[in-house]
Amino acid sequence: MKILSTTKYIFVTGGVTSSLGKGIIASSLAKLLQARGYKVTIQKLDPYINVDPGTLNPYEHGECYVTEDGAETDLDLGHYERFLNSPTSQANNVTTGRIYQSVINKERRGDYLGKTVQIIPHITDEIKKYIKYLGSKKKFDVVISEIGGTVGDIESLPYIEAVRQLKWEMGTDALFIHLTLVPYLSASGELKTKPTQHSVKALLENGVQPDVLVLRTEHPLSPGLKEKVALFCNVNKEAVIESIDVPTIYEVPIKMKEEKLDEIVLKKLGLPLGEPPELKDWNDFLFRYKNPKREVKVALIGKYVELRDAYKSISEALIHSGAANECRVKVEWIHSERVNEENIERKLKGCGGIIIAPGFGYRGIEGKIIAARYARLNKIPFFGICLGMQIAVIEFARDVLNLCDADSTEMNSETKFPVIDLMEEQKEISDKGGTMRLGAYSCHLKKDSKSYAAYGKSKITERHRHRYEFNDSYLKLFEDAGMRAVGVNPETNLVEVIEIQDHPWFVGVQFHPEYSSTVLQPHPLFVAFIKSVLDNIK
Repeated sequence: MKILSTTKYIFVTGGVTSSLGKGIIASSLAKLLQARGYKVTIQKLDPYINVDPGTLNPYEHGECYVTEDGAETDLDLGHYERFLNSPTSQANNVTTGRIYQSVINKERRGDYLGKTVQIIPHITDEIKKYIKYLGSKKKFDVVISEIGGTVGDIESLPYIEAVRQLKWEMGTDALFIHLTLVPYLSASGELKTKPTQHSVKALLENGVQPDVLVLRTEHPLSPGLKEKVALFCNVNKEAVIESIDVPTIYEVPIKMKEEKLDEIVLKKLGLPLGEPPELKDWNDFLFRYKNPKREVKVALIGKYVELRDAYKSISEALIHSGAANECRVKVEWIHSERVNEENIERKLKGCGGIIIAPGFGYRGIEGKIIAARYARLNKIPFFGICLGMQIAVIEFARDVLNLCDADSTEMNSETKFPVIDLMEEQKEISDKGGTMRLGAYSCHLKKDSKSYAAYGKSKITERHRHRYEFNDSYLKLFEDAGMRAVGVNPETNLVEVIEIQDHPWFVGVQFHPEYSSTVLQPHPLFVAFIKSVLDNIK
């Protein structure tokens, strides 16, 4: 990899509407630059005042993604890692809450020497400091900063102002990419550029001239339309990029390569092009994904299934592991609150595997317990993740150990049999934000376990996000009855992985394996789970 003496900065903004895919465009560009030999990272600048999304309801913000160093972050960081195959950190997600918290702490300490603390320069300086940190401390060649929201949002203004100042300071070491929508009006049969023109106008009013325009569209853009946009928006014609809808987000890097986005960016930053990106492994993945030999259906049981972004990393891990097994995984989204003894068989009809998803709180718990029992009794491959593992433990305690009142103290603080209990270090904590067991922890696997067979090694490291744990005072009861603790934390002896012996594949993990599954390195447990589904169907 090249290591430049000066870090280059790329700022990605969005206009017209949210959810256009700034994170996917940023990830795709980063992937192409990485393939050309540059060391690249991506940063998300989130305008909301929450310090992090850790306390946000998934209905509000989708999945809360956790980094190896224990940061609770925006789900876009999951895309960054899945595309780049490299970890992110606390520094890769900055929120307005963190910015203001830092500035207020400095003001309380007297760091500003009695000056009036204002948006400019104090807030914008703090934003600039966070943006430049990755380049100065982590030694990246290129730092791509994605600014959340759309141009014109009141909460985004300090970020736009901060990056305007950075562009002025850095000159050719900084570049702006603006992503907008070119809608198609079916009544007139036309693609309309006016929303893009107004979006760029709003950006110009804030003192920012985009260097590259990426136009999101459902239909191909004609050369004439690109010329029109270039003329009205003061952008070179070759720097107007088409981003047409594709069946999978993993095709976007290929489309951006065809549009020469990486070449245009490198030329504008004054960097050598190097060798064209081959992306052989990436194309191999896409071939397997598009040409599956089989299809399997897997039930994902959770309480946020109306908003599938709440389980984004799990659904992406199933795509990766499906391609690794040369099959397509069709996910059956099942709301746990709507599961009962009468309908469980009908709801799971045709499903070759069952995943019980992570979550918090008592809502939908009984439906998950019913699904875990169904998987256990009917020998259906089962994968319990975090709360999903705890559900499997509770179900086993009630049905096999005859501990009828067995529960988690999270759901029932008065239970007689707290087989899942609050972690010791959590008992004195009252704050909710950033206080769980977060980040990467070690785990030792028993060599005669299915989990060891999947990983191919006994020492693993996985990411956590939980407050409650398996109560090991019940461990002997469970193991004598056939549910084994096959993975434990070597420092705390906390149970991390459980398995049922007399079952095709029944695995529960206290950690979140989905966070570390990437396109080029599908997570071994997901790969093994899908393989067990295929084998069980045979």
